[in-house]
Amino acid sequence: MRMRTQPTRTRFRRLALRLGLGFLAVLILVTGAVLLSTQGLQTLGDTPEPARLTRLARQSRFQDGRFANLEAPSPPYTGERPTLMQVFFGGERRRPPAPPPIAAREDWMSVGEGGRVTWLGHSTLLIEVDGARVLTDPIWSERASPSSLVGPVRFHPPVVPLSALPKLDAVVISHDHYDHLDMDTVQALAKTGVRFFVPLGVADHLKAWGVPRAQLVEFDWWSEARVTPDVSLVATPSRHYSGRTTGTRNTTLWASWVVRSARHRVFFSGDSGPTPQFEEIGRRFGPFDLVALEIGAFHPAWGDIHLGPDNALEAHRMLGGGLLLPIHWSTFNLAAHPWDEPIEHLVRLGDQRGVSIVTPMLGAPLVLGEVARTGPWWRSASAPGVPTQARSSSSAGAAR
Repeated sequence: MRMRTQPTRTRFRRLALRLGLGFLAVLILVTGAVLLSTQGLQTLGDTPEPARLTRLARQSRFQDGRFANLEAPSPPYTGERPTLMQVFFGGERRRPPAPPPIAAREDWMSVGEGGRVTWLGHSTLLIEVDGARVLTDPIWSERASPSSLVGPVRFHPPVVPLSALPKLDAVVISHDHYDHLDMDTVQALAKTGVRFFVPLGVADHLKAWGVPRAQLVEFDWWSEARVTPDVSLVATPSRHYSGRTTGTRNTTLWASWVVRSARHRVFFSGDSGPTPQFEEIGRRFGPFDLVALEIGAFHPAWGDIHLGPDNALEAHRMLGGGLLLPIHWSTFNLAAHPWDEPIEHLVRLGDQRGVSIVTPMLGAPLVLGEVARTGPWWRSASAPGVPTQARSSSSAGAAR
């Protein structure tokens, strides 16, 4: 009997050894892929020193190493919360059948004392006011993710190559989530010498990525700084959260922004849920020529941290009106709703309420103070044979 069990034990040992070696090989491959796709975990950024932020946080709420919204949390949402599987794989028509059309912008010359805003996709705007150029939340990478292998992928190529952008006076970051703060894009822009204007704590990410301290300007809420002698930036409150890992949640601040001069004022929401602070922002800095508000990646369970179309219209009213430019849609698949549902819902509500909504094609400039002729260009993304590049003259449309 013993002679029979010995070979059996040997076989089990060999099998266990093979399984162990196989698991180890898989673990090594996965670890290598993670390190390679995140550039040695560099994309995760850095964690700020709480003592430094305690000294700097005068208007925002910072305690025990974490920032918090000014509003008390809403009562728990009683409906069904989306699962991770639903967020990443649920729903229908989450990507357009064809890449959204892009306007070929050829005129990057200074607008002098005028104002012009060009939407470059998602939350990226090129705001040109009285000769100053401000770029918001730039992301040129293929994915909104810490990894180059997994994560939401772009619907369309970048509207313009980074190298083709005009000389910038400022880059504004609203918060440190991956679809708003992209390491590769930041590093490329930093080589031009442009200054980055960021909420408290976000500078630590940029310093970890090699951006010189002299190019970083940190803001608490309601702080203001000059970009040029004629144009300034104000970091204003928003209702959101931050964090590039689960362990660093809310260790950096989030903000909305005002770009203002004596002639023009533009509001940029970044990511935000509804907040009474919008009324105070409108009172202090309005009226605005243009209000850029996020409308995409919405779900009732996220009502505290994202506006969605309905709350965007309410935020627009609280801010005092002005042209409404919907952003944070049409570039990445970030929620379990059809890719064009946010804009269709917003336009339908806007028509009912008489709100002035502008829907420029990606890359088509809006000249502040002029009548904007824009149309439902996104519907052409569902038509076969639509080119991904189109002349700006054809992008204007005439729907609103």
